[in-house]
Amino acid sequence: MDPSPANVALAVKRLQYRHHRRLTKALAPLGLSLIQWDTLRHLRERPDASLHELAVLTFQTDQSFGSLAVRMADRGLIERVPGPGRAVRHRITAEGEQLRQAGQKAVATVVETSFDGLTPDELEQFASLLDRVLGADPSGV
Repeated sequence: MDPSPANVALAVKRLQYRHHRRLTKALAPLGLSLIQWDTLRHLRERPDASLHELAVLTFQTDQSFGSLAVRMADRGLIERVPGPGRAVRHRITAEGEQLRQAGQKAVATVVETSFDGLTPDELEQFASLLDRVLGADPSGV
């Protein structure tokens, strides 16, 4: 591969797209989309997250995430509880946590397989390089 920034950026996008396709397939038997599983993962790490926080973390607009959150609450995967002012906070339910755990196993298998071709040292170097390229994001994401 020509290591120009454009080609490296395209390779990163291809890897992300491959992960998305494979993760979608792996999570389907659980009745979860990748975005739903990602929401459950973030809620485990950030109980009481706002709709906006979750939208940013899952790469959604506030409006599209709001629709998703309502559907997930209707399924009993998350709770939507009043926060300060007009804010709505979100929490993972016991059922949501069970699906998150089952999904985590599927996700780990897909992602680990993706990086099988790298030695532990190469994976560490890859992670370090990505951290350096990403740098600090002023938006907090």
